[in-house]
Amino acid sequence: MHTDTERCVRAVRSNDARFDGWFYTAVLTTGIYCRPSCPVVPPKPENMVFLPSAAACQQAGYRACKRCRPDTSPGSPQWNQRADLTARAMRLIADGVVDREGVPGLAARLGYSTRQIERQLRAELGAGPLALARAQRAETARLLIETTDLPMAELAFAAGFASIRTFNDTVREVFALAPGELRARRPRGQRPQAATGALTLRLPFRTPLNPDNLFGHLAATAVPGVEEWRDGAYRRTLRLPLGHGIVALTPTPDHIICRLTLSDLRDLPVAIARCRRLLDLDADPVAVDDALRADPLLAPLVDKAPGRRVPRTVDEAEFAVRAVLGQQVSTAAARTHAARLVTAHGDPVTDPEGGLTHLFPTTERLASVDPATLAMPRTRRATFTTLVSHLADGTLHLGVESDWPETRAQLLALPGFGPWTADVIALRALGDPDAFLPTDLGIRRAAQGLGLPSTPAALTARAAAWRPWRAYAVQYLWATDDHPINVLPT
Repeated sequence: MHTDTERCVRAVRSNDARFDGWFYTAVLTTGIYCRPSCPVVPPKPENMVFLPSAAACQQAGYRACKRCRPDTSPGSPQWNQRADLTARAMRLIADGVVDREGVPGLAARLGYSTRQIERQLRAELGAGPLALARAQRAETARLLIETTDLPMAELAFAAGFASIRTFNDTVREVFALAPGELRARRPRGQRPQAATGALTLRLPFRTPLNPDNLFGHLAATAVPGVEEWRDGAYRRTLRLPLGHGIVALTPTPDHIICRLTLSDLRDLPVAIARCRRLLDLDADPVAVDDALRADPLLAPLVDKAPGRRVPRTVDEAEFAVRAVLGQQVSTAAARTHAARLVTAHGDPVTDPEGGLTHLFPTTERLASVDPATLAMPRTRRATFTTLVSHLADGTLHLGVESDWPETRAQLLALPGFGPWTADVIALRALGDPDAFLPTDLGIRRAAQGLGLPSTPAALTARAAAWRPWRAYAVQYLWATDDHPINVLPT
């Protein structure tokens, strides 16, 4: 979008928050960059330059605006909407792969050379993978500086920097302030959080956001010991690259309150990225709803409760296992099956604030389980053991970088995997915004009630008009049913 100068100027002049994260405004006369919704008086058009990423602004020598804090913008919805190389790379960078494995590790996961990755990202985003990862580290550093009293040395390594000098230089360059000066500017009355306690953060999103089906679905399908709804928040355990964590997510009208307790603070950026992905916070609800309103049968559903998101996952392999456990059984039965696995094979954790007891078992651990001990029909037992063995040995990989059509085809090739299982994994684990569930009983019942075709083939043909947002159409169709997944718990 940053190449459409006229459209960008209109967005800046109207302080349109819908475009935050889509592009950034660099001001030639001041040397700063802002989000489109910056509250200051807009500069003259001839003094504005539009860039596609915060990393591109920083590489061009611009400093972050202290007023609008462009580094706190929601992420661009493009990276969760697209399945091309750039989008898959951006999802991996957000998940901390460059910090952990370097650019060669990023390239290996995507199956391209480092030169191809560099060229593609620079062409579209104006910055290479190292610069994009550096911008993410700067954002994490600012967050820790302002919300904790961690010593700067510890904070630098927690944010992912290799040295204190690099940390100091980056903070000065990006924010035009030394780390100590940035901490001194935090809002008056804001109490810093203890270094060993929970971090409370604000996760921004583009409005509107309807929390009913989003949190209702997560709470209704919560696996005891791993997930729970408590005191108005969805809570769950997280298995992270360097340790584990517990997160509590509470919806409010303009942001999500995220309370994180981590065994290793270096996992903070990864934990934030996974929580944002879980709640689909980088979506563009206006674009989605406008497209779905074009269908006269869906328009009343959208107008009644706009801003529905797709409830996703923090662990793609975990969700695939749970999808198999949920084949042809009720939500309650699926939770019971999963809870048994968690109790028997999950790693125990301590949760002083609630009832979380375990991390969901790893696929390696589940692959070693004796199938005879699984309380499920023989055919589903075979499907389960096949899935976990393929995940454990790497012949099947589910991750943020997965190619959606290719992975769906791999799933359908496994015994016991029909269209429903493959499609629900594509919808909630892989994040495909166009995944559709024409064989789902709830979808067929909703279609019949609305006067849509109810047979899978006819409904799929009719749903072609909803592309590329059929995953969101699924949420609106599910919402017509009287089911706990559609109700925000009290």
